[in-house]
Amino acid sequence: MKKKQLVLITGVSGAGKTTATNMLEDMGYCCIDQYPSELLDNLVDLLRTDQSYKYQKTALSIPLIEFEKYRFLLSSTDFNTILILLDCSEEEIIKRYKFSRRIHPLLVSNKTETLTEAVNLEKKLIAEYEKYTTHIIDTTSLSLKDNKKMLDSILKYDGKENFSVSFVSFGYKNGVPEDADYIFDVRVLDNPFYIPELKKLTGNDSPVYDYVMDKPKTQEYISKLTEYLDYCFACYATEDKRHITICIGCTGGQHRSVTLTNYLYDHYKDRFLCFKRHRELKE
Repeated sequence: MKKKQLVLITGVSGAGKTTATNMLEDMGYCCIDQYPSELLDNLVDLLRTDQSYKYQKTALSIPLIEFEKYRFLLSSTDFNTILILLDCSEEEIIKRYKFSRRIHPLLVSNKTETLTEAVNLEKKLIAEYEKYTTHIIDTTSLSLKDNKKMLDSILKYDGKENFSVSFVSFGYKNGVPEDADYIFDVRVLDNPFYIPELKKLTGNDSPVYDYVMDKPKTQEYISKLTEYLDYCFACYATEDKRHITICIGCTGGQHRSVTLTNYLYDHYKDRFLCFKRHRELKE
């Protein structure tokens, strides 16, 4: 009999657990939020024995501070269990709480005295629990659409290497992405912006893509870049870090950065679980 699918969702409060749970519900998951850990054994027995379709796909939204009580589910042979960690920058989390005027759960439970203390405590826990998962979503600058794409990709995960990569294109004129692990500047490459028939197109269009990729300078750049990335990825194989974000920037984030982001995604997608996002494009 096929094993039941179990998704554990946790992360920094305010990073989007409720949003992710709503998305999973739309995907046909039975979603349970804030389930009392004291009753966890009862829930596990139900999931093991129930033969109805209702619990074939189940998602549990878990407070980060209680994750340790649920960790045994990751090694359970009864389920196909996926852990999704949601992270977000400290600045963005504080901004979200101030905007929504909600109170952080750790303040409500008197575990911390200030919002900053609460966020810092959860940030430490995130760093500790990253080793248990390949699936980390940084929602700092993600749109709902991009968030949904990442969840879709994770739930279709097919056993590639135990490592995932996000490739993000951006324009320097709009600032550098806050969640970048690596930033590569492609403004040294020939700019299609100055070709009248290419100016209003993007790197998602074949004429622009071909223009950028056909240049000898681009081929040399890609050769050196992929050699460097291959080295870095090999190093990460021996480390606890399971996800990195690689950002490719040009002036406006329309042509060169989009082209190279598309190339890198296609180059690595059969080896790793890869995500792709074009920050400046309205897709």
